[in-house]
This record gives sequence, C-alpha cells and structure tokens, in this order.
Amino acid sequence: MSASQRTIRIGTRGSPLALAQAKTVQAKLAEAHPSIENELVIIKTSGDWNPSEGDVRLSEADGGKGQFAKEIEQALLVGEIDAAVHSMKDMDSHLPDGLILDHMLEREDARDALLLRDRLSSLCELSECDLANFSQLKNDDFEALSKDTVVGTASVRRAAFLLSKRPDLKIVPFRGNVQTRIDKLRGENSQNAENSPTCTLLAMAGLNRLGIADEADVILEPEVMLPAAAQGAVGVELRKGDDNIISIFSHISDLNTVLCVKAEREVLRVLDGSCHTPIGAYAVFEQGEIWLRVRVVSLDGQQSFEDEIRGPVETIEEAVKLGHEVGQRLKKLIPPEILTETLGDG
Repeated sequence: MSASQRTIRIGTRGSPLALAQAKTVQAKLAEAHPSIENELVIIKTSGDWNPSEGDVRLSEADGGKGQFAKEIEQALLVGEIDAAVHSMKDMDSHLPDGLILDHMLEREDARDALLLRDRLSSLCELSECDLANFSQLKNDDFEALSKDTVVGTASVRRAAFLLSKRPDLKIVPFRGNVQTRIDKLRGENSQNAENSPTCTLLAMAGLNRLGIADEADVILEPEVMLPAAAQGAVGVELRKGDDNIISIFSHISDLNTVLCVKAEREVLRVLDGSCHTPIGAYAVFEQGEIWLRVRVVSLDGQQSFEDEIRGPVETIEEAVKLGHEVGQRLKKLIPPEILTETLGDG
C-alpha cells in the first residue's frame, strides 16, 4: 500500500455471516493499526443463494464451493480490493496464482450443531428428552432420532456421515443463509410442506458469530460429527508480494489457527477433495503438538475410512507435512471412485 493510500479495501460477500466475519477483521485491524483506515467492499459471488434457486446444491461443474470466492478473488487480483475475507471451509484447496491465504483470525467453535424443527420435544425417543440428556450424544445415540426424521442439509459431509450411522434417515437438500435455514426449518409452513426437514445441522461458529448460539439444540462433539476442514476459521486472502499489506495483516493473524488449518487443507489437497467429497478433517494444537483426525465416507455412507496423526509443529511447513502424511496414508486405502463420485445437482 502506498503512502498516499491510507484506506485498506476489504472484499467480502454480503450475507449476514460474511459481513459479521469481515467486521471482526475490520475491528481487529483498527485495534492493531489505529492510524490506518479500512472499508468493506461487498461483492456478489456465484455461490450466493437466491430463494428462486430453491434447495439445489452447488454444482461441482460450475466450481463447487469455489463459487463463494471466485468474484472476490478476481477483484483482489486486479487491485479493486486489497484483501479478501473468507470462511476458510468454503475455500478451494488450490488458490489462484498470485494469491496467498496465510492469515487467519483465532478459530471459533469448529463443531457442528443439530437444530430440531420442534426443538427437543418430538424427535427424541428417550424416556426423558431434555437438553441436558440429549446433549450427551455419543456415536450410536443418533438412535434418538425417530425413523421418519428428514434431515435438511446441502453438505455432503454431514449427509454421508449421518447415513453412515443411520442409513434409514432421509436427507434432502437445504440451502440459504444461516438465519434463512433456521426460518425455513421452524417456520409456520415447515410442517405442511412435503419432505420438509425435521432437523438440520449448522456450524456453531456461524451461530456464535451471529449471536444466535441458543438456536442450537445439540452441539455435536468431533467424535460424533468430525468437522469440515477449516470449519470455524476466517481467513484473509492477499496478493503475493504485496509486502506492506501482508505485514499489516500479520498483526491480527493467529498462528495456532493457521497451523491447524494448513494441516487440514493439505489433507484435502492430497485427496483432491471437492465440495462433493465427504471429508472431515480436524486438527487441535496443544503444547507444541498437532493432533489431526481425518475421516472420509462414501456418499451413501456405506464405506468409511479414518486415520489420525500427532506430531510436534512449529512452522507452516511442518503443519503441511503432517497433513500430507496422513492424507497420503488414506489415499492408499480409499478406492479412487469414492474420491471422484459426485451427486446430482437436484
């Protein structure tokens, strides 16, 4: 950034969650560099949901989750913005030439949450169905959901992981912004619509950032539902070689988050995972060591492959190496067709 340019332009999508994330970046930047002004530039992307589209999944042929970032990255490459804020779990494992993604805010809660249409009152077959009991879910306790449960989700990871435990559940596509999905789940018309979901899953990170964590009925531990790679992390994408801007954002970046997310994203890169590949990858950094767990499931939930790795990590290169190792081990075990199978877009 030149001496005359004192305002950093931060590109973001316009959804409530994207704006909440970008405003957090703004606030941290202002705190670290009070003399440097910044402004948000809202950019519409191909991945933005419109009610007229219905609940169809993102098309892999059109770029999958990469549609959430394509237009923003183009604006960054041509200099219309100086930085781009993204949900890291929506980012493709391969970045466009000339861009880097090495700066991240401290990670929010990476766990998934189960939201019930009727809260905890009618889907549970436990003798005493209250939040205190139901929040103790273990791996096999999805039996608490009745056989007629319809799960709404556009996430192939969540769908496949659920089917691996409960193949009798019905999965239907379910898209929209966070609040839109909650409204569709619990709205007045939800019980009358055909195949209307009786529950859905959302990331706790998003609920927390929007100040609506109380919408969650059950928080699922990673042992129950392994999070998506980089879930809960917000990244700042920058131009390679833009050293002044890179230096500015380095002051708000959380190294532990970067190390964990880099390890998780390397697993995706090695497995060549797309948004239509059911992969969970979750790393925890404690006492100088990363513990990385990975799970890959076939779309129908019938086949499941898991591995984990632990090792000391101090640098991004070491984190990537750890992710690479466990990714390679899994790639040797997983039938190629599981990593290449795709869903229809309906």
